Amino acid sequence: MLIPISPGPDGPELLFTRRAWHMRNHTGEVSFPGGRLEPADLSLETTALRETEEEVGIDPSLVTVVGEITRLTTVSSPAYIVPFVGHLAERPETTINPDEVDGILHVPVAELLDPAIYRQEIWTRDGQPIEITFFELVGDTLWGATARMVRDLLERVTAAATAEQGS
Repeated sequence: MLIPISPGPDGPELLFTRRAWHMRNHTGEVSFPGGRLEPADLSLETTALRETEEEVGIDPSLVTVVGEITRLTTVSSPAYIVPFVGHLAERPETTINPDEVDGILHVPVAELLDPAIYRQEIWTRDGQPIEITFFELVGDTLWGATARMVRDLLERVTAAATAEQGS
């Protein structure tokens, strides 16, 4: 999975996709580009870049992968999601693959840092409490694994900024 970060009119922004409404899983949900490892992929990073190009048309040569954040699983699948953070020098031109993507959202990091749009709920699955993260965007709800990745990224960025200010 790739977390694309690029400059936008309101500062750095993340690129999300809305999954196509005819998909079997996670229909219409807001997510990052990503998918399964294929035999031709040299690495999980290659998979993330290939899937991003397939889903939204971003040329892998325009992406500088700057790192990987915490791997995670979901309540519906034990398979690990491996999120890579990719920087783009400018807001990318995109071409949506309608077989997989219904739309693209460019969300400013400043909006995601607004505590008024963030919440957590405790849900129960198989008798066990599960913490679910939500970001209430304008006209959309970002939740579940994607919201956990955003929270992880924002915590890392704000911790790094705090450490830098203290230096």
